[in-house]
Amino acid sequence: MLEPSNNDELPVIPGKRYFTIGEVSELCAVKPHVLRYWEQEFPQLKPVKRRGNRRYYQRQDVLTIRQIRALLYDQGFTIGGARQQMAGESAKQDASQFQQLVSQMVNELEEVLQVLRTDT
Repeated sequence: MLEPSNNDELPVIPGKRYFTIGEVSELCAVKPHVLRYWEQEFPQLKPVKRRGNRRYYQRQDVLTIRQIRALLYDQGFTIGGARQQMAGESAKQDASQFQQLVSQMVNELEEVLQVLRTDT
């Protein structure tokens, strides 16, 4: 089996809630032992573990694995470099959410100020 060189060639992710490690292995063109190793290296990757320590991955996990795969295989990052890249992505998302929250709070405070000014 030829390993796809980029995520565009990977199969479409089915509309299921949970995936086994074997299914994720096929969906991401990565062997199961590699997935288990990546769990140790990337804190963003936390599949649900059920009976007998069986892993069940959700859609977001599959997308994260594909992102890690692209960083390592397509863009040539090392594990450490890919980990930093992934941490930077989540930090950007956190900063963006924080900025949205702050601007929402500013808007609400301006509305309260207007109400207070009209009441006096």
